[in-house]
Amino acid sequence: MSKIDTLHPLIREEVRQLVDKINTSVLTSNVKMVVTCGLRTFDEQNALYAQKPKVTNAKGGQSLHNYGFAFDFCLAVGGKTIWDVAKDFDGDKVPDWMEVVKVFKAAGYTWGGDFRSITDRPHFEKTFGHTWQQLLVIKQAGKTENGYVII
Repeated sequence: MSKIDTLHPLIREEVRQLVDKINTSVLTSNVKMVVTCGLRTFDEQNALYAQKPKVTNAKGGQSLHNYGFAFDFCLAVGGKTIWDVAKDFDGDKVPDWMEVVKVFKAAGYTWGGDFRSITDRPHFEKTFGHTWQQLLVIKQAGKTENGYVII
């Protein structure tokens, strides 16, 4: 849950509630959704951008993670983290990953698996209509509270 605590205040509690719903009533007791990444500083983003092989095309300031409006997740099965999008651990003929996706999409989140330019299946974001470019301008203008942009 500590990764959820880093998310922008506009989505933090909603994400917490959705993860709780998924973990208590959507997935089975031995399968859990885990948030693996929330807010990333610009420096953390630049370090990811510099990695070889390339893991992101976004420099610091160019990711919604940098503003707390995006997060990544995985599933945990028996304490082991997995990123298998096809496994159906609960036997209901729907991959557990896609059950998570369905809940977040219904709540208005964009799923990285639907992106056209890249596939980022562990990724969700909710931007309230703002692009990273607009969020960067807001941040550069100093319109922040407790380190988060004010929109």
